[in-house]
Amino acid sequence: MDNKVVLIGCGNVGLAYAYSLVNQKDYVSELVLIDINKEKAEGEAMDLNHCMYYSPASINIRVGDYEDCRDAKIVVIAAGANQKPGETRMDLINKNAAIFKSIISSVVASGFNGIFLVATNPLDVMTYLTLKYSGFKPNKVIGTGTTLDTARLRYLLSKKTNICPKNIEAYVIGEHGDSEFIPWSNVNIAYKKISDILSPEELNEISEEVRTSAYKIIERKGSTSYGIGMCLTRITSAILEDKNIILPVSSWDSTNKVCISTPAVVNKDGVKEKIFIPLTPEEEVKLIGSINVIRDAMISIKE
Repeated sequence: MDNKVVLIGCGNVGLAYAYSLVNQKDYVSELVLIDINKEKAEGEAMDLNHCMYYSPASINIRVGDYEDCRDAKIVVIAAGANQKPGETRMDLINKNAAIFKSIISSVVASGFNGIFLVATNPLDVMTYLTLKYSGFKPNKVIGTGTTLDTARLRYLLSKKTNICPKNIEAYVIGEHGDSEFIPWSNVNIAYKKISDILSPEELNEISEEVRTSAYKIIERKGSTSYGIGMCLTRITSAILEDKNIILPVSSWDSTNKVCISTPAVVNKDGVKEKIFIPLTPEEEVKLIGSINVIRDAMISIKE
């Protein structure tokens, strides 16, 4: 099967994703790199191809242009201005909105009819702009959403409880940003509520650590890349292998008219179904707050 993926943006996030793909089983047949710095992209393609002897995959990796999007199954967008120390994700909004208008129009002009997968911040707003500029059906535009935040959450819970993170049911929902939150009322391990295992103080510490992890990483190394690269790979696998797995991706919420993260079923058609989990009144307030943050950001875009 020809599972062609086009990656737009060969910075830290894009290359972490590409390297992650090389280390997975063979479900991507071709990976095309597009970057404003074509010479750098050529060097990255050469370097990645030299992994193939030791890789479980067999991927044809090359540099291309927007015309290559025409027959791609997925176009991954990791292009945009980087978040600098001291900046919030929302500080990037107008820089990246202008970049996206050009990228999306070029991809659509190629005849692309696959699935957009967005990793650029501010994530929920960029996912919305991809939907707006492309005119695609909502199920075919996916943002990485709170998949990374959820991975951080499950890692921290695993460290606290000494339980494998794969056996912990927990999600971060809302904005991929400062208004995100953990609906603790739905978190459990083997049907045991997390509130029966950890104290309120411990839960608050974990919430704060999840929310601020990106800032701490950026302060120390300049960017986050490996975690989001793996999240992109996981979503790619869900699409190309038609897995029907549940991931907290960002997608269009037709009721609230924003792109926001909730658990969702992801398969070959993109987002098959958004899952709205029951929330306590306090959690409902947090969700409404997160929706309003995203909506206000959408309104602030200067086009």
